[in-house]
Amino acid sequence: MAEHNKPQLVKWPFLLGDVLLVGLAVFVAVHKRAPLTQTELILCSGAVMLGAILGLMPFALEYRALVRLIETETLAGTLRQLKGLETVANSVNAATAQWHGIQDLADQTFKAAKQVAEMMTAEAAAFREFIQKAGDAEKATLRLEVEKLGRAQNEWLQVLVLILDHVFALHKAAVRSGKPEVLEQITRFRDACYDIARRVGLVPFVPGVGDPFDPERHRPADDQEKPPQNAVVAEAIAAGYNFQGKLLRHAVVAVKPQEQEKKRAQVKPAQTGKEQDAEQSLL
Repeated sequence: MAEHNKPQLVKWPFLLGDVLLVGLAVFVAVHKRAPLTQTELILCSGAVMLGAILGLMPFALEYRALVRLIETETLAGTLRQLKGLETVANSVNAATAQWHGIQDLADQTFKAAKQVAEMMTAEAAAFREFIQKAGDAEKATLRLEVEKLGRAQNEWLQVLVLILDHVFALHKAAVRSGKPEVLEQITRFRDACYDIARRVGLVPFVPGVGDPFDPERHRPADDQEKPPQNAVVAEAIAAGYNFQGKLLRHAVVAVKPQEQEKKRAQVKPAQTGKEQDAEQSLL
């Protein structure tokens, strides 16, 4: 379609109305000091909407006229094409003659597409199997690494517990020696070792003399001996340990009945200051 045949519509009246309406809305919104009322908001919104409609209307009308013109020309071209039905009929006859060849070609194409689909299915199955085997191998490797790390953790935990047991025994020997200087140095050494152990989550705990026997945290020195009812701790033989908030080992203690502890407290004379300090440092 030639350029001069396109319908032309004068747009400046619509654009002028659009500018006036939008300018009115802007004027009301800018020069209104107090918050806009509902009526003013509706007025501004309506002005903007009408301005937008006026701005789009000439283009819509021009497009509509252009579409109608194109439809008219298309209809005219269709009428011209109807006059050449004889040519179309000849083309149809030629196409009918070639149909058998096209059908054979389509059958060959279908078979080739089917073979390609089967090959893609087989390749996808092989790829899934490969991915699954690779995932299983990676999981097995990770499981082996976790087991190695677990064994290594158990080994260094056992070594650390044995070292702390020796430190505990050394501190008990210092308490029994009755030498304050030695006891003070050994106590500092024990506290330093305990602080280092706490950094990795290993927390030692030592029950005090006279504490109630707790089977969940304490264990008698003789496993075959059943602690009496209401038993109390007579002596801490080995410290207990918590690792990362879980009980790793019970504290080994010597137990005695609670009544015996009360009688002992009544009969036993007052301890000296050095003995009390020694017991407190042991706890």
